[in-house]
Amino acid sequence: MNLTDETLKRMKTLTELHGAPGFEDKIRAYMRSELEKYADEIITDGLGGIFAVKKSVKENAPKVMVAAHMDEVGFMITQLTKNGMIKFAPLGGWSTDVMLSHKFKVRTSKDKEITGIIGSVPVHFRKESKGGKTEIKDMLLDVGADTKEELEKMGIQPGDSVVPDVEFQVMEGTDKLLAKAWDNRYGCLIAIETLQALKDVDLDCDLYIGANVQEEVGLRGAKVSSNLVKPDVAFVVDCSPANDMLGKNEDMGKIGEGTLIRIMDKTMILSKPMRDYLLETAETHEIKHQYYQSPGGTDAGSIHVSGEGVISAVVGICARYIHTSHSIINYNDYLHAKTMLSELVKGINSKKVEELRGL
Repeated sequence: MNLTDETLKRMKTLTELHGAPGFEDKIRAYMRSELEKYADEIITDGLGGIFAVKKSVKENAPKVMVAAHMDEVGFMITQLTKNGMIKFAPLGGWSTDVMLSHKFKVRTSKDKEITGIIGSVPVHFRKESKGGKTEIKDMLLDVGADTKEELEKMGIQPGDSVVPDVEFQVMEGTDKLLAKAWDNRYGCLIAIETLQALKDVDLDCDLYIGANVQEEVGLRGAKVSSNLVKPDVAFVVDCSPANDMLGKNEDMGKIGEGTLIRIMDKTMILSKPMRDYLLETAETHEIKHQYYQSPGGTDAGSIHVSGEGVISAVVGICARYIHTSHSIINYNDYLHAKTMLSELVKGINSKKVEELRGL
């Protein structure tokens, strides 16, 4: 399987866009421009989630929600120091050992993006013992300014957002792709391209497909979008951490081994009827897949307990090094996940909803 030039272009655009939690407007604008090509209508919720609607020809068709999230882990500027340094707080989960000496970019209120480096007081000059762990409160973003006034002249101020400064790259001679924010621009991409793939298909369900805001800070956007849509079934599309760097057979989450059958995480247990539907779909359509158990959660954790309860599953892939500046996926996993999602949606009708509910 190969990626089209159109998909590669979308991947580059989506991963390079600046979209920290609470600052998803650039991603939303791009998704609107792509989704509206294939949608009957576009709806948004009060926090900024965006969904394309594709109506069924059937009356009283069940609602299927496909939800990505637009945000990536980043930071918010909290203070400008008098000597031109920038202090910041995390938006989402970061490990302190993946931040120092990496390039990041500030997005100013005037929509200018300014590159800097995260640094800290050199170990030689610290009061604590050498080799001590550097905490985020001791880190500084250096954009080259020498005074607070220079920062202000650049347009930088507290409340601005910060994300990694990384260019999308096809890794030489491989089927792997390097970028920032695969978590979760993968989900944004698959939402767009699944709607495109289904544009001429008559569905037995009303499809609501798009992306939420603020997943990385507590599944916030999923709560409001599920209240808006009130789905009968939900498929969340998200990117999970790979655990394959040591090459052990027993490790879960290997890039190149297909889409994930996410049986449980800390926010949701996959129901038996839905698990069986995923496996049946994968086997029928020869979709490469692997079982997965995650230490984290997804928007499904919020959606499945919304309303009176929504039967849900995650259609995901894994990536190496998520929640850092750089992450790697295998593009074949994306293609298998896209086939899986399209076939799952096509198989939903009123009877299937009852089966999935196990009632």
